[in-house]
Amino acid sequence: MVLRPALVSLAAVLLTACATGGPMLVTDADQPHAVGEGTPVTVRWGDPAQFTEIRQSQNRHQAIEGDWVEQMGAYVAERVARSLPAGERADVEILDIKRAGEFEWIGTQNDDVRILRDLYPPRMRVQFRRTDAGGQVIAEGERTISDLDYLMGSQPVPTTDPLRYEKRMIDRWVQREFGSPITRR
Repeated sequence: MVLRPALVSLAAVLLTACATGGPMLVTDADQPHAVGEGTPVTVRWGDPAQFTEIRQSQNRHQAIEGDWVEQMGAYVAERVARSLPAGERADVEILDIKRAGEFEWIGTQNDDVRILRDLYPPRMRVQFRRTDAGGQVIAEGERTISDLDYLMGSQPVPTTDPLRYEKRMIDRWVQREFGSPITRR
């Protein structure tokens, strides 16, 4: 008996769902909507179901799987924290996310696959406020960040990270907005 890859994938998902109570979804009500509270960098976000990544996805079911919103929020917090001088604070709100690539239907299989093409660059819209040790605002604003050339040049490392293109985009924004990472001893 030969099993089609789509059936094997479906069986794996169903077994995982039975064993764990279901796959983790970014839209679950019990998922966090902030990271870093009580630290120099707080990152918040609203309902991920309103993000472009999910609203306009060709495969909404796969787009909501995992904890990628929390991972991206934690990455923003960690990178911004490395760039802030001691005493400064930053509050970042993620307003929208569109991950690199798009789900496309491939061949005779019944499941979509995330395909990376030039016309599907990663994008993120953020609002931020940076304050000094005295609470005075140093910088604030809303930015739309993207990486239109995300497939050009060297590949981000590690190449197995499903958020590698989004993380490189975040790194470039943090570098432009907050400057070089500070080495703390």
